Amino acid sequence: MRFGPVPLARAEGAILAHAVQLPSGKLPKGRVLGAQDIARLQAGQVRTIVVAQLDPDDLDENEAARRIGAALVPDPAAQRLRLTVAATGRVNLYATSPGIVDIDASAVQALNRINPMITLATVPRYARTEAGSMVGTVKIIAYGVPGADVGRACGHASGAMRIAPPAFSMASLIETRIGPDTPAPKGRQVMARRLQRLGLGLSDRSVVAHDEAAIAQAILAAPGEVIFVLTASATSDPADVAPAAVRAAGGQVVQFGIPVDPGNLLFLGWLGQKPVIGLPGCARSPALNGADWVLERVICGVPIGPDDLASMGLGGLLKETPVRGRLREDDGLSDR
Repeated sequence: MRFGPVPLARAEGAILAHAVQLPSGKLPKGRVLGAQDIARLQAGQVRTIVVAQLDPDDLDENEAARRIGAALVPDPAAQRLRLTVAATGRVNLYATSPGIVDIDASAVQALNRINPMITLATVPRYARTEAGSMVGTVKIIAYGVPGADVGRACGHASGAMRIAPPAFSMASLIETRIGPDTPAPKGRQVMARRLQRLGLGLSDRSVVAHDEAAIAQAILAAPGEVIFVLTASATSDPADVAPAAVRAAGGQVVQFGIPVDPGNLLFLGWLGQKPVIGLPGCARSPALNGADWVLERVICGVPIGPDDLASMGLGGLLKETPVRGRLREDDGLSDR
């Protein structure tokens, strides 16, 4: 593509690079100049004009964006994504269902390295989304780009994004109490709202003593497809009451502790095919915490192993939540 000023006599068929205000009205940028436009410019005493002129092997910005968008979303129904019509070199991608955004990060990086004029911006990988949320945008920065580069971008883009929908519809929350008092309802209410965003309901309330045997029995009796355990006292060791209860029920604990703060004191286990997630105390707050990242992926059926959990530490220092007993900055040194 050639860009720059040209005599008006050579401008027909070129793309106007900048808007021009004329006595007869405004010519908008991006317009392909026709004979009538040239006549208007001549009448306005314009002698040279800044334009973009495509080479034979170039694609204009809208066609380039359209092709890359189509490559990204070859099956809109299966990927749960909707594409907009290309305009000003842009195609937006919208989710058509709740879930999390599953992105091939290496494919996006490879696409964005082909040509700086060809770009794909997305929300973070595994971001939670709702129907109608924008999750990505293809933007061609220049008025045209080489067709060969667009072809390479399409090769990398193929199926690189999808919405992973919830794989379950009902969860159970087991709460524990120390002494006779029933826990305040806030924790259950906050969790219900979290799950509702992904279309999950909660089974009837289950409050049991903070005791291994009682929790194990409640886990076995829980009707939900996903089981959450929210203890009255923080779980502080893999051998603590709640993880021990999962094992006593015949399940396994595959991870205790994650590198996300708030949210360190989470454990992930399984009872047969049912995920069991031990919630940190900060789950009683609606603020984002490590439990959100884990439960969203589990609920949407996206595998989560030790490497995935370890990688959460990068960006895992989140905003403090007020429900914690001791804030991380409360180190006794605030007066120094």
